[in-house]
Amino acid sequence: MGTEYERVAIEYLERHGVHILENNFRCRIGEIDLIAKDGKYLVFVEVKFRNSNEYGYPSEAINYHKIKKICKVSDYYRMINHIGDDIYIRYDVISIKGNEIEWIRNAFEYQ
Repeated sequence: MGTEYERVAIEYLERHGVHILENNFRCRIGEIDLIAKDGKYLVFVEVKFRNSNEYGYPSEAINYHKIKKICKVSDYYRMINHIGDDIYIRYDVISIKGNEIEWIRNAFEYQ
């Protein structure tokens, strides 16, 4: 089911001019749903889905531990791809609730 919503997120981002570089990037540390290029930014995107707000908004499912893991995986991705510190980095969230899509740019800072 997760890949279905990642596909929705990819289509949404591409319609907004974002170039997707990776889908489901995985390593021993963890995974990042999408890695993209948006203008001058290398963007690491977490995709969250909920049917309703019964358990909160989808973006609320991203806690401190998840953020730390995403940041570690992004460090690894940058290392293996020789991406230096001079590249602008951003961490975004695509929140999907039913048919509603919310793109939260700069959803969190590097931890």
